[in-house]
Amino acid sequence: MATSKKNKVKFGLQNVYWAKINEWGEDPDGNKTVPAYGPSKHLPGAVSLSIDANGEAENFFADNGVYYVINNNAGYTGDLEIALITTEFATEILGEILDNNGVLVEKNDTELAQFALMFEFLGDKHHIRHVMYCCSASRPATESATTEESTEVKTEKLSLKATPLPTGLVKSKTTESTTEAVYNNWFKMPYNPDTVVKSSAKTS
Repeated sequence: MATSKKNKVKFGLQNVYWAKINEWGEDPDGNKTVPAYGPSKHLPGAVSLSIDANGEAENFFADNGVYYVINNNAGYTGDLEIALITTEFATEILGEILDNNGVLVEKNDTELAQFALMFEFLGDKHHIRHVMYCCSASRPATESATTEESTEVKTEKLSLKATPLPTGLVKSKTTESTTEAVYNNWFKMPYNPDTVVKSSAKTS
């Protein structure tokens, strides 16, 4: 995957996957901050994704100037539009119940699950793959219309909220220098960043 070619533009949306956070594991200090994801699952029929950043940098003034810049990254909010929400997503993430007769049932005390969202934008040189690590989705509106002279397909829209993990991790995306192994396995499970500083010092 690593290439010297850089995108000039990005367009299109495809390969939307989700992985449910089944539980929270403990870090070395005993704090439950590490998400344990279930298997990655495809969400077909992606139409559009629009997300806006939450939180803005704030300036702290002292000595008649900007003394310190506070980074307030609260994640993202936006909408994911798809052709039709799958039964699997509705039950595992939106908390709906599939009864013994194969009917989806929605209750007022349903608990929404958190999940990682992975997706891909097309580009003129290479495709950019993204992951948002801790997302929640609200129930979509129910909408349709009678068929007239031409058929208009009605899509479903999920309101998304992506918040930082307790570790501070919000989002990752591939670049032209991403290794082939990481790029090819991107949708199998949420990417775990490797940010350990590598020492070049030789030991005798």
